Amino acid sequence: MIDGSIMKIKVYIVIPNWNGEDLIAECLASLRLQSYPAKIIVVENGSIDGSIEIIESQFPDVILLKQPENLGFAGGVNVGIRYALEHGADAVALFNNDAVAEPDWLKNLVASLEDNGDIGIVTGKFMRTDKKHIDSTGDYYSVYGMPFPRDRNKPDTGQRNNPEHIFGASGGASLYRADMLKETGLFDEAFFAYYEDVDISFRAQLAGWKVAYEPTALAYHHVSGTSSKLGNFTRYHATKNFYLLYAKNMPGWLYWKYLPLFTLQSLRLAASSTIKGGLWPFIKGSAKAFWLSPHIIKERRNIQKSRKVSLIYINSILYKHRPPKIPKINS
Repeated sequence: MIDGSIMKIKVYIVIPNWNGEDLIAECLASLRLQSYPAKIIVVENGSIDGSIEIIESQFPDVILLKQPENLGFAGGVNVGIRYALEHGADAVALFNNDAVAEPDWLKNLVASLEDNGDIGIVTGKFMRTDKKHIDSTGDYYSVYGMPFPRDRNKPDTGQRNNPEHIFGASGGASLYRADMLKETGLFDEAFFAYYEDVDISFRAQLAGWKVAYEPTALAYHHVSGTSSKLGNFTRYHATKNFYLLYAKNMPGWLYWKYLPLFTLQSLRLAASSTIKGGLWPFIKGSAKAFWLSPHIIKERRNIQKSRKVSLIYINSILYKHRPPKIPKINS
């Protein structure tokens, strides 16, 4: 039984889909079984496989928003979020097309969101499909400027079974308060894919919103079910967004304090890219970040002008150690 006060929250679930015909049916079937009612939106991101036919034939109740081209994760989810907000959503959940959710996943995210009006984003325990290893329990952002998923690849031994506040939430299975989205803005489409969820979490923190982790909100992820198809795509966008994320969001004197560590991490990424045959995508990503300088300057000005928390608070939630090497993320 769901508490009547919680039932007042109108939720939409947004799933971006690009060539996910082998996974989308399992994903949508799990969302249909949620114990908390929600409208389901699939943003069809220019797929050329059989995704559309599967959705239309097996899930006619799903709102299908067809896009003529791949808008990336950021652009794709923004299409769905705008639709949800225009139709009165109080909160919008994002979910990967290569994931499945436990029946109470959404219910528990909503309950956590309603526990505290300062919470703008709630994420859950995102597991691997073997149900033994963790994919993410939220995101860290290190003083080296490198974000990474908390606890990735670790066995789940109950080490994250308590609710807590964290730095950031995975865009693959999290709930976003509509008021927070309206205040801070949607996902930055310049990111296209990778780290855009860390960017919106950073912006939320700077604006005074908190990010919560709710361990009872369980979902399971086919890791790299989509990105594994994309070759050097990952290194290009991860490089570009590494620069965008720091330049836009690291506030005040913290920007200068950690700039030497950020520079060191940039050199490490360059060396790693060279060793692994990914130097050209690294160069292209770096050049693209430089080309986006006008966008970065404008965004930084707006973000920092609206900051409502102290630099001491932001410093307290940063990860103070060198980030671990995680394949396809920062290695």
